[in-house]
Amino acid sequence: MRVYLPSTLTLLDAACHAGELGPSPLTAYAVTPALREWYSSGDDEELEYAAMAQAARASVGLIAADPGTPRRRVVVACEVSAVPPADGSTELGDARLELHVVVPWTAVAAVHVDSADAVAVVAKAADSWDAAAAGDEDAVFALDSCEGEDLLWYATQEIPDLLAAEGSRGDAKA
Repeated sequence: MRVYLPSTLTLLDAACHAGELGPSPLTAYAVTPALREWYSSGDDEELEYAAMAQAARASVGLIAADPGTPRRRVVVACEVSAVPPADGSTELGDARLELHVVVPWTAVAAVHVDSADAVAVVAKAADSWDAAAAGDEDAVFALDSCEGEDLLWYATQEIPDLLAAEGSRGDAKA
């Protein structure tokens, strides 16, 4: 099953060096029954995109929690054996699930990362994260603005170069 793990560049660097994503449990996003029911007319590609979008939004929360991390959303796409919750605990349209395993780096299929041009938009969203969670309309708008930024695709062999370039940039924090 393809799952999308929200991350940050700081967490991605640690996972790349550790050879795994963890510790367990990990919040992941995938095409769950609740998502499939919500987007009943969507094809598999649209459903995967919707799951990845939810992971990208969760990445903003991770960025908000770590003021020292670069202000670029990161989503790690992995192939794992996962079973979405079947106990009715998810809301209609929710792609979230919990993985009770550490994900080995070999399960990573690709990484999706904001371009450097998105830093200001993501920084504003991260700064607004708590207010958005409290329902502030302006903060929700700032968070929703991230959805207008495309995530770039990186193959697994490109990740070390991405991380090296990010480390040398030093200006990716807004």
